Amino acid sequence: MKPFTMLSLLTSGGLAAGSPSGFGCLCTYGQSCWPNASEFSQLQSQVSQPLIHPLPAASACYPASDPSGNCTDVIENWTDGVWRSSIPGAMEAPNYETFMFKNGTIDSCYLNTTLTGTCGQGSVPLIGVDARSVADIQAAVNFAVNHTLKLVVKNTGHDYMGRSAARGSFVVWTHNMKNITYEPTFVPQGAPANETYDAVTLGAGVQWYEAYDAVNQHGRMMVGGASAGGSVGAAGGWLAGGGHSALAPSYGLGVDNAVEMTVVLSTGEYLTVNNHQHSDLFWALRGGGGSTYGIVTSVTYRTYPSLPVQLYAFGANFTNSSIMQELVGELMHYQTQFTDDGWGGYGALSNASLYFFYIAPNMTNETAIATTQAWINYTQTLESQDVTTTNLYYTFPSWYEWYQYLFSTGVQNGGNVQITSRLLSRDTLENKYKEVAEVLVDCQATFNMIAGGKVNQIDPNSAGLNPAWRKAVVETVCGVGWPDGTPSKEIEGMLDQLKSWIKTMHDLTPNDGAYVNEASLFEIDWQQAFFGSHYWTLKGIKDKYDPHKLFVVHEGVGSEEWNKDLTCRL
Repeated sequence: MKPFTMLSLLTSGGLAAGSPSGFGCLCTYGQSCWPNASEFSQLQSQVSQPLIHPLPAASACYPASDPSGNCTDVIENWTDGVWRSSIPGAMEAPNYETFMFKNGTIDSCYLNTTLTGTCGQGSVPLIGVDARSVADIQAAVNFAVNHTLKLVVKNTGHDYMGRSAARGSFVVWTHNMKNITYEPTFVPQGAPANETYDAVTLGAGVQWYEAYDAVNQHGRMMVGGASAGGSVGAAGGWLAGGGHSALAPSYGLGVDNAVEMTVVLSTGEYLTVNNHQHSDLFWALRGGGGSTYGIVTSVTYRTYPSLPVQLYAFGANFTNSSIMQELVGELMHYQTQFTDDGWGGYGALSNASLYFFYIAPNMTNETAIATTQAWINYTQTLESQDVTTTNLYYTFPSWYEWYQYLFSTGVQNGGNVQITSRLLSRDTLENKYKEVAEVLVDCQATFNMIAGGKVNQIDPNSAGLNPAWRKAVVETVCGVGWPDGTPSKEIEGMLDQLKSWIKTMHDLTPNDGAYVNEASLFEIDWQQAFFGSHYWTLKGIKDKYDPHKLFVVHEGVGSEEWNKDLTCRL
């Protein structure tokens, strides 16, 4: 999209105009309440960087007859999560860059320029602040409050419920807050001098590949996310939702390893929060959902000595679907034993295969074989039924080398997707594993063994995290995807299938929860599913620290008070 096109959009009402923002409503572009050029100019004078005008990721390819940017670069990097995160208007799942009207029309900017021939703004915010400092965020927040703007906070755009975007909104982009400080004797503010942590403080925009590189230089490792290229943000929504990791069975979740955070509130206040000051907010920020209480500017995590990592990788191919379902059920049943023995990791199903790769820090090869032998013995009994299996053991000198080997490259982003998750408890895996397996095979699920162990041993009330995590062993994920240009009715049909899986899993596991970071907008009883018994305590903390009700996201704490578009209070 050429610069003059954006200028025209901002000054001529290129997005459908609406009525002025009324009482209890947030202001979006196209309404008479939207700030004028003079007011944006005043904001510009208060921040360190030029105001940004985000565009959809494929905008450089339009118009097709005379592209405004390097379209070849866009095509080559479309599935690269690190590249996408560097663009303020790009979401990791591009369907959240689009906007579907009630009549089914989709406002989009597809990579394939022949599908519509035009590049629409969709749900990509119109204008915002490229935050490089706390002062930048304070200026942006104060501006949003003073003008009652619909605000979006975006770091990397990894969000399966589209909470990094909103049509006609104002954005605070934290991606470039990249400070990293390692402190082997970190003392939280307000803590006694003898309370020290070997810790690292990460700015809001630091991504996991950057964090891992930094702590590895000091011979340390840390609990963090795993994605192709390490593009997930280390101090944003990952932590706000709980923060799972292959190391979680050994060291706990992200929320269990955060020792201090800094945050800007809707009042413009800048707070340092931990277990000694503003402890209620610190509690809520650890698992109570992102973009809900304030804008986190940094997180301090504890680190651990770098250790060797034992890998166990398993693969199976099938020709018989009923045998596949049996094996998947048995695998779910075995998960409790795997996690009790110290394993954690990831796996996936297709229509004719299954694989997983698990790791355990500081485990010997002999112990690895001993703790997986029962599983191998079982799978060998299926060889007569045309099941072929492979087993691989390997010891990596360090966790960092394992991560580099598996995740430093690869693609994981750039596709249209909606997903749903379920946190399967020990009770479910011991008593309903066969029924669960039916759903997992049907949806060709992925599964993450990132709970159990240490996660289950920590007090459920130690953080605002959904208490269901403290009983969980495995997280399962089902999803649907579609190519660009798919008609809205076909998309709705896929979403109906997603809703069916949600209901089936909910009915099968009514006492289990879901992971708010890998979740669906169609979750049943979302307050209970995502936050459990902590919900109303979290709601009270939100009301206390966000008096302007600036921070509202889909299925976030307090969002039930708003309309579907999250623009007007009910």
